[in-house]
Amino acid sequence: MNVSDFDSNMAPLKGSETVLQWHKVDQQPFRLSGFPWYAEDKVFRRLPRVPEEPFPNSVECLANCPAGGQCAFQSNTRQIAVRVKLAGAANMPHMPSTGQCGFDLYVGPAGEEKFHAVTKYDHSRADYEVLLFDHTEETTRSFTLNFPLYQGVESLQIGLTPESQILPPVPYPIPGRIVCYGTSITQGGCASRPGMAYTNILSRFLNAEFVNLGFSGSGKGEPEVCRAFARISDPRLFIIDYEANVDCEQLEITLPELVRALREQHPRAPILIVSRIAFANDITHVARRLGRDAGQEIQRHFVENARANGDPFVFFLDGSTLLGKDFEECTVDGIHPTDLGFLRMARGLEPVIRDILRRCS
Repeated sequence: MNVSDFDSNMAPLKGSETVLQWHKVDQQPFRLSGFPWYAEDKVFRRLPRVPEEPFPNSVECLANCPAGGQCAFQSNTRQIAVRVKLAGAANMPHMPSTGQCGFDLYVGPAGEEKFHAVTKYDHSRADYEVLLFDHTEETTRSFTLNFPLYQGVESLQIGLTPESQILPPVPYPIPGRIVCYGTSITQGGCASRPGMAYTNILSRFLNAEFVNLGFSGSGKGEPEVCRAFARISDPRLFIIDYEANVDCEQLEITLPELVRALREQHPRAPILIVSRIAFANDITHVARRLGRDAGQEIQRHFVENARANGDPFVFFLDGSTLLGKDFEECTVDGIHPTDLGFLRMARGLEPVIRDILRRCS
């Protein structure tokens, strides 16, 4: 059975039937964000292409997934299409291809952006062209395009109505970058589309640039990785959330070194350490729940000691509270959040982040 034979809304989207003018997204006035090394490397990658120290192979590979990347602009175009070449086809068993390999489009002024469309395409392909926006009015609007979460993007072009005006987006009111380091959950597994990864939700809520450094199963506080992202320029806040990838012994060893690497480059940048969210199997697996509690205490104790020893810019958040009392209903597989879970995470983090930014301004 092919359900699209009965329901046209289930069919892949097509490209535009009119002639569009195609644009490279790294040209003015488009704004690329979430790629700190793009100016040097010219690739949609989250870590430097040629690092000063070699990365673990898993991190090296996952850095090519452009999670958290965005392209923003204003235009009076009547149509917007994307022409995409991916590094591979969709292949994840528990994450929609729209989240793994798709782009989604938000429309509206900063702080009031609304989801408009996502690239529904033949997920067996590694290239596609999809029309995301089709209107008759030539009204100047603000657009934000979110990059895929779990597949590399080798090339991207945006197609607009010929002779339409293209303007830069409104500048971010919050200066600098908010850098999030962590796990597959940070990377966006398993959001149904890119805009629902919690870093992208927070980017909309706060109207700020986020750098997503979540590495699926591989963000383990490795010193060479930490030293690399410590060199990101102009950080406004670091969010550290990698407990789920390590055991308590590894956490005790790596966390002080991670913070030390950040402090060597940014002595006063605020650092928010977030313990892991509650997993569904915490309910029945007592040992796992106790392990979560132990990891939480390690991080809480570390922050208390750091503040007692003269670093007032380190903060702690109990991540096990973020999903709410019915946390077991907020994931795909007991671990990775659904869109509901990510929205709850973002809503729980937003006031904490705002308070830290206010206190450390």
